Amino acid sequence: MMGRSHPTIPKEVPMEPDEQSDESRDRHTFAVADHGVDPEPPSPLPAAVAAAGAAPRRRKPKDDSFGLKELLVWCGIPALVVVLINVFLIGFYEIPSGSMRSTIEVGDRVVTSRLTPRIFDLRRGDIVVFHDPAGWLSNESTGPLKGDYLIKRLIGLPGDTVACAGPGQPVTVNGTAIDETTYLKPGVNPSSFPFEVTVAPGHIFVLGDNRDNSADSRYHANDGDNGLVPIAKVVGVAVARYWPLTRIGLLDAHHEVFDQVPDPSAAGQTAAGQAVAAEADR
Repeated sequence: MMGRSHPTIPKEVPMEPDEQSDESRDRHTFAVADHGVDPEPPSPLPAAVAAAGAAPRRRKPKDDSFGLKELLVWCGIPALVVVLINVFLIGFYEIPSGSMRSTIEVGDRVVTSRLTPRIFDLRRGDIVVFHDPAGWLSNESTGPLKGDYLIKRLIGLPGDTVACAGPGQPVTVNGTAIDETTYLKPGVNPSSFPFEVTVAPGHIFVLGDNRDNSADSRYHANDGDNGLVPIAKVVGVAVARYWPLTRIGLLDAHHEVFDQVPDPSAAGQTAAGQAVAAEADR
């Protein structure tokens, strides 16, 4: 007897590896999608992006306050430079008296070069600023240049003989008359009284351009130094006016006035020769 036939159950055919992978991916996709999540696996972030996404580091606040070093650089050094320039190179002075009119008026401010006489030699005609040598300020009409300074024109160098015969007569240096009209105040005499001085070594003879109102070397013959100014007391030579603005300009030493003045030694030889000739004529 033939038995009842049973339906044939097909054997499960094993899937290829690629098919298994596809099915597994599909299941994962359905499971994840069911929870509302992007099914694609997250891709690794680049290191730079990851670093950028990290918690930002706190920057150290910038210190805007000046330290001692900055203070020295920005304030100390410029101040030191100004002091050094003022001590060794130039000086500034305000003129309170009228002894140098009309070259320098009351209230003018002048700048001086300190290189003379420290480095450069003094010359006849220089406008010199110097410390009061022997109480001269008590005779100045309106007082000193802030401190114990005076300002005059240099007429005689060491060894020179400076003289004048009196009103209406020129000043002579080593026997040679000089024409001072380029700097004397108009209308004043080279000297209202006669004098004669031989300048000692290490000293100078000075006169104001306003001879009628200048207590200069002529007036101090009894000051213990015969009215002469020690070169050691000269602090500089005035070279320019810087105030007021209407009078800004260079100061002229008028060295040309003294071009024909002989050296003291030559003048002495000439005077001796003239004396000998005069004696021979007798």
